[in-house]
This record gives sequence, C-alpha cells and structure tokens, in this order.
Amino acid sequence: MQNYKAKVGQQTYSISDKEVEALDLVHRNGLYYFLDNNENYKIEVISAEGKTLKLKINNTIHTIQIADEVDQLIEKMGMDKPAEIKMTDVKAPMPGLILDIMVESGTEVKAGDPLLILEAMKMENVIKAVGDGVVKSVLLPKGATVEKNEVILEME
Repeated sequence: MQNYKAKVGQQTYSISDKEVEALDLVHRNGLYYFLDNNENYKIEVISAEGKTLKLKINNTIHTIQIADEVDQLIEKMGMDKPAEIKMTDVKAPMPGLILDIMVESGTEVKAGDPLLILEAMKMENVIKAVGDGVVKSVLLPKGATVEKNEVILEME
C-alpha cells in the first residue's frame, strides 16, 4: 500500500492508494465529479506538471503538490532543500595579473557577484563568487602578479 501527502496551501493531507480507490469519483466530458458527505464537487484539471496539479474545484483554483513515499523520505532526511554554497577563500585559477578588485573587507557577496578581474594570457577573466559570503580581507592589491592557487581574498 502506497501512502501520499497532498499539500494545498499550508494544509497537508495524508491519503493512501486504497483511500483514493475508494473515492466516489466520476469522470465525464473531461471533468471529474466527486461526492463527499452528501456534497458534490466539480473538478477540472487545469494543469499537471510532475507532481504539481492545478485544479479548479467548484470554481476555485487550488495548487496541489503530491509527495509519494520516496519524496517523504527525502524530506524527512533533510535532502529536499538544495545545499547552500558557502564561499571559501578565493584563489587564482591560473597565473596572471590582478587588473581590478571589485570588493573590499566586509563586503557581502552572493553567488555570481563579480569579485575581481584577472588578466591571464592576454585575456581578462572576471572571477565571480561561487556562493554567498563576506569578504574577510583582500590579501593582494590591484596590479599584483599571482601564481595559480594563490589566495587573493579571504572569506568569512
């Protein structure tokens, strides 16, 4: 027996496949009709993408997210959220010349923010943040020559 969770807004409902099979649900002309405690519900499927359904139930639109047992286990283990990437020290990816440094001590950076420009083999390379962090200190000045893997910025 398979167990599911359906999340509608902030409310979560648990239901098994046996309970789904036992529902008084009728499909006719592209619509579903559902009877529960002597109340009728007309259901129209607006969209279904993966495990997210957008349903129109009695003229009210609801977005429903379905989680099967595997999804629930992944959530229970805390693996349902992407890991935050924390910035580590910024090292020169190749030997070169620092043309510009766009940050200073105390600057908060987000993933993708430009940090510095490094000239190598007559090309200017913009070195960007790979994660979020705060610049602890700038170890080398603009105009400095660096070797591969030399630390340019210390991060907190």
